[in-house]
Amino acid sequence: MKYRAKIEVSLKPGHSDPEGETTARLLKELGYAVSAVNVGKVYTVILEAQTQKEAAAKAEEMCRKLLANPTKDNYTIIIEEQK
Repeated sequence: MKYRAKIEVSLKPGHSDPEGETTARLLKELGYAVSAVNVGKVYTVILEAQTQKEAAAKAEEMCRKLLANPTKDNYTIIIEEQK
């Protein structure tokens, strides 16, 4: 069965986000009243698995091995059946 894993990776609190800080500063210079910008990544992965639980386990493994750095990143995973 095919599943879609939506994986959102963001910095843990306390880690600097230079890209977010630069974006916030530039938005303020353009006249937008923003207090902060956080930059992250979203991965959409289509994968084969027997069950939704197995798909979630595979996505978790992908995060641990490649997509996220456990010392500085948080991540969330949403699994949906691919139609």
